[in-house]
Parts: sequence; structure tokens; C-alpha cells
Amino acid sequence: MASLILDERDQKFILYELLDVAKLCESAKYADFSEDMFNMILTEAQKFATEEIFPTLTEADKVGCRLENGQVIVPEVFRKPYKLFCEGGWMGMSKKPEVGGQGLPLIISTAAKDWFMHNFGFIAFPGLTEGASHLIEAFGTEAQKEKYMMRMNTGEWSGTMCLTEPSAGSDVGALKTKAVRQPDGSFKIQGTKLFITSGDHDLVSNIVHPVLARIEGDPAGTGGISIFIVPKYLVNDDGSLGRRNDYTIGGIEHKMGLHGSSTCLINFGDNNECYAELLGEERQGMKIMFLMMNEARIGVGLQGLASGSIAYMHAVQYAKDRLQGSSLLEMKNPEAPRVPIIQHPDVRRMLLWMKAQVEGMRALMYYASYCVDMEETATDEAVKEKYHGLLEVLTPICKAYCSDIGFRVTEQAIQVYGGYGFCAEYPVEQFMRDEKIASLYEGTNGIQALDLVGRKLGMKKGMYFMNLLGEMGATVARYKDHPVLKDLAADVQNGVNVLADLAMYFASCGKSGKFLVPVGNAYPFLMAMGKVVLAWLLLWEAGVAREKLDVLCPDAAKLSEVVKSDKDAAFYAGKVTAAQYFIKHILPEIDAVVKAVKSDDMSIMEIAEESFVS
Repeated sequence: MASLILDERDQKFILYELLDVAKLCESAKYADFSEDMFNMILTEAQKFATEEIFPTLTEADKVGCRLENGQVIVPEVFRKPYKLFCEGGWMGMSKKPEVGGQGLPLIISTAAKDWFMHNFGFIAFPGLTEGASHLIEAFGTEAQKEKYMMRMNTGEWSGTMCLTEPSAGSDVGALKTKAVRQPDGSFKIQGTKLFITSGDHDLVSNIVHPVLARIEGDPAGTGGISIFIVPKYLVNDDGSLGRRNDYTIGGIEHKMGLHGSSTCLINFGDNNECYAELLGEERQGMKIMFLMMNEARIGVGLQGLASGSIAYMHAVQYAKDRLQGSSLLEMKNPEAPRVPIIQHPDVRRMLLWMKAQVEGMRALMYYASYCVDMEETATDEAVKEKYHGLLEVLTPICKAYCSDIGFRVTEQAIQVYGGYGFCAEYPVEQFMRDEKIASLYEGTNGIQALDLVGRKLGMKKGMYFMNLLGEMGATVARYKDHPVLKDLAADVQNGVNVLADLAMYFASCGKSGKFLVPVGNAYPFLMAMGKVVLAWLLLWEAGVAREKLDVLCPDAAKLSEVVKSDKDAAFYAGKVTAAQYFIKHILPEIDAVVKAVKSDDMSIMEIAEESFVS
């Protein structure tokens, strides 16, 4: 394997053979690019990830961040790659050139980040900055853009996202941070935020915090929340830095993973001198912040993919190198040689499960980015809305399914390693520790499920959801008569039907007053939907791969021999097998969800609190 971070061949397959992203270059927006340029960028991303980012992973984990005299000190090994990251133009790759970006399609930016995201302790610093600067770009005044955004887009300054409070986590509307209007139109902020990723560090000279707060006198709940720009150092009219703003770092979290990432508690306005500027309109804070939150949720899904990918790649290499036991085919031969564990059925089961999940997640994450690019390049409003709607529905799937399954892939990687996987001398235990947080931040996966069931399924009277079902149905129709894939296509169609039926059942429950049924089963539904979506994408991949195999090996009887000598044939055959395994072994799990949901069993609500522990 050329890389232990991700399968480059799989990446290129999805980009150019599945989604045919080179066609984006035919649009006016991306006319200056070409497939060769995309490949050059991805080659450089691979090189940078391999040479600069991956080598810092273990050391940053061991050293961690520390708080000294109110200043967070990051691991020393991050300084060089951060400088090179900024100089290399990796900050804001899909941003417009006029604001300091490269103007790349989002899917190419996503593919480049796929190389970086395995080390989220590092990538969180520029990642949060990119999101915060986008808020200012979208909602800031021209003066705010000039003051903050441009220097954030170069990485000279960084940004964060300040939502969570000690008493207001997922319940954002309960926040206590207040903003007091000043005569000059600015505000003063008072309150405490915690779990602030990249909340403080010494990689940059200034940090710009978007902070949710309620202006004194505004109504309770999310409808009364505004959002403010709160810089670490005030910025003078000439662009130079002024006084330190009135907030302190109350502490940094000591976490099970992501030790290289500074997760801070921030106390704003202890001396009632914390300067803030309103971003956008008053009482539009949640609407504005959702732009960053939705982007961050896609980013967390990519983190899940990257963690799963690097864990899988390491597990495959270990399984090929580790000699243990003899082949089951020679179980009666006491002289049989030891074989690599990849020859053992149970190890192959784990590896194929990992392969199918990782490749399915990569297809999902890239497809979601592709939807953004298709929306932005479409000239027809109906097409624009179609892709916008697909992204809306897929966003909670990207975040929740990929973060949960990414974690489970890292868990399986440890299992492949056996006892060594539990030991710090091998990297897979860190992959698992670093990934767990992904199911918790940017809205827990339970929140994502409620968003899907309570909001996304009903958007535009269900049109967005139905459009997704239509896309899946179109792929099924393409292969329903295929001599090799028709059986898989039928299974995927059944999955689509089950998904549609469950959604209708949830709707009927709502109308009949049984609203706790969809609420209590929102997470199982989300995971079932994730399985159907991945089955669809893997069937699509298998169809493309099968066409290539028919050219490489017209005689199906000789395929097993051709695979041994032809890398392309081996790759395409692996695609078909991964789809087959997922559809036959993982997709059927949705049947258990249907049975459970339709039982209308509400044990989760019926059990008395006193009965959990006697």
C-alpha cells in the first residue's frame, strides 16, 4: 500500500469514475480548472499529509496542550505544519480567490481534507477558522470583512465557534451569556462558554470568536439569540492590534483523545469590558450560526471517515504482516506453516466489514460535497433546489452515521490487532480515542436524529426526502436487469421501500398522537437510513466497477486469475465484493429496526426512573 492514511485509488474512483467531477470544469464557475489540476492538488495534499501532518499525530497526543499564565501552549510539533499549511493555500480551498481562497469545487477541497482529517487535533485549528471566517463573509459588514476575514483566510488569525455553556449544551435557547448595548453601537459581553475547540492557542496573534448571546431585554429561547464577533485583541483602525479583550481562559479540558486540540472554558467580561460587535441582524444568531454548524457537521462526518480510513488501512497492513496460526485448509497438518492472519475467516470478516463501511462513507461524504457544487453550478432553479434539498437531508446522515461508524471501524481495527491493538505502542488505540468525540460535538448524534425525523423529512412537504428516494430508485432501475447485480439491486430497492414506509409510519404516528414513537426511534431510523444510503452508493460503485471488469476480463470464469496479476481488476472486483457484503450482511439489519419501531413498544418511556437502578 502506497499510503496508510487512505486508499488513493478509491478516492480517484469516486471522483472521476463515479461522480465524474471533471465535468464541473465545463461550468463557468470552474472553467479555469481541469482534471490534471485537481490531481496535482490531491498529490500535494497526500504529500503534505504524509510528510507533515501524520508524523505529528503521536507526539501531539503525548505532549498535549497546556495552560500557562492564561495562555494555551500547543504542541511544538504543530508549529511547522501550521505555517506550511497556511503558506500552501490549504486554508479555505473552496473560498473565492478575491477573499484569499483558491476557488476550488467543494468536492476537491473535501478530497484534499480527506488526507488531513485523521489528525483532527491539528486540523481543528485551521478548520474552525475557515468556518468562522465564512460567517463573517456571509453576514458581516464590509468593515468587518476588511477588519477580520482577510487575515483569518490567510491563517494569520484564527477563529472559533462559541455556543455551549455549562447549563446550556444541546438546549442552546437556555444560554445565559448576555450582551449589553453601548452608545457607540458596539456591545459588551458577559458569560461563560465551554467546550470551545481551538478556544485559545499560540499559533496566531489574534483569535476571533463568534459568540452566541442574548441582548438585554430580548425574549427567551432561541428566537431571542444574537451572534457577536469577540476578538482576543481589539483591532485598531489601522489594522494593528490594540488592548487584550476582557475575557480569560478558565481552563482546558483533559480529554480521552484529541490531546493536541485545545478545548477551552472561556469567561467573557469578568471586568465588564469585553468588547463585541453584532454580526448580522439582531435575534438572528441561531440562523447565522447554523451556516457554520451545518458546515461543521459535514466536517465531523469527514472526520469519521478519515478516522475509519486510517484505522482500516493500518489494520489491513497488520493483517498481512502478522503471522499467527496455520490455514484452516491445513488444520489437520501439524507441520503446516504459520500464515498471515488475513487468511483467517474471522479477520477477513472484520476487514471486509471495515472496507465496505469506509468506502461507503467516502462515497457519501464526497457525494454531499458534490451536491453543493452541483447546486452552485446549475443554471436551472429546479436543479439547484434539488441538490440543495439532497444536502439538507443527507447532512445529519453524514454527521451521525459517519461519526458513529467511523468509531466502530477504529474499534474493529483494534480487534484485528488483538492485544497489541490495546497497547499504546501501536497507533490504532489513539485513532479510537480521537474519534469518539465526533459523535458528541456539533450536536450529538441523538440531536442529528431528531433533526432528521423532526425537520428534514418534512422539508418542502417531504419533497427533499422523496427526491433522495428518487435518486436511489434511479440507480436501482439502472441495474435491476444486470446479470450480476440484479439481485443486489432488488435488495437495495427493498431498503428504499422500507425507508419510505417507515417515514410514512412516523407521519401517521404524529397524526394519531403517538409522537413519542418517531421521537424515541429517531436514532435507529437515522442509522437505518444511513445503511440504505450506503447500500445505494455501493451498488452504484459496483455497477461502474462491473463495467470496467467486463472490459478487463470479458471471460468471467477467468476473473479470479486476472485479479491476481492485474491491480485494476483486483480493485474493481473488490468494489463489487464490498457492495455485495454490505447489501447482503449489513443492509438486512434495517428489518430489525422496522420490527422494533412498528411494535410501538415504548419501554424507554414506561420504565420508572427508580427502576434503572434499584
